[in-house]
Amino acid sequence: MPRYKLVIEYDGAPFQGWQFQADGPTVQGTLETAIKDLSGEAAGVQGAGRTDAGVHALGQVAHVDLMRDFDPGTVRDALNAHLRPWPVAILAAEKVPDDFNARFSAVRRHYLYRIFNRRPDLALERGRAWRWARPLDAGAMHDAAQRLIGRHDFTTFRSTECQAKSALKTLDQLDVTCNGDEIRIVTSARSFLHNQVRSMVGSLVNVGDGKWSADDLAAALAARDRMACGQVAPAEGLYLVKVDYDAK
Repeated sequence: MPRYKLVIEYDGAPFQGWQFQADGPTVQGTLETAIKDLSGEAAGVQGAGRTDAGVHALGQVAHVDLMRDFDPGTVRDALNAHLRPWPVAILAAEKVPDDFNARFSAVRRHYLYRIFNRRPDLALERGRAWRWARPLDAGAMHDAAQRLIGRHDFTTFRSTECQAKSALKTLDQLDVTCNGDEIRIVTSARSFLHNQVRSMVGSLVNVGDGKWSADDLAAALAARDRMACGQVAPAEGLYLVKVDYDAK
């Protein structure tokens, strides 16, 4: 039974997240329907990250086992045909060994958060970024962000609905850059807690807005208390950019 690795791009706006739900459209459910249309099989799809409702992906990774031995290019093109008109695209498909697992074989996940720091509403970027009207100090946000790098208990930045067994995570990167009106927050780690990225971004905006100092952010982390977290940034600005795997 061949196993296929899929690299997927999607606009999260019309979906209730990645994971299948009975009461609304999800990316996983839409993919599984397309796979059934292609192969006639009710094959389950395993994703590298369970993105929330409204979160986008530039490089989500999933795997699926199919009974029939398809050419990977056929899998990519046929799935894209069956996915229309949903805003989901298979960027690449390849055969992988049976021990490859999109979720558990991942060694690093990369996320991007986009903020437009301007007073006018968004027209072209509506639903794809967070507009913040008051001036933000991106330099102060970046400096404060470095206080979160390393291995910490991220309970403060963890959703109360998070099902992870431990809040201990190692954050490898958290960089804040500014280009014109757009502020970009790039972060990388082997894995993240539920809502961790959006919680960190919202707290960094408190720093950029002058409400918090870098010490305040560090104190919030040290509190290990969800009540110490700042606002949670909206889902629409978050993108799963890339998932890394060890080369074999």
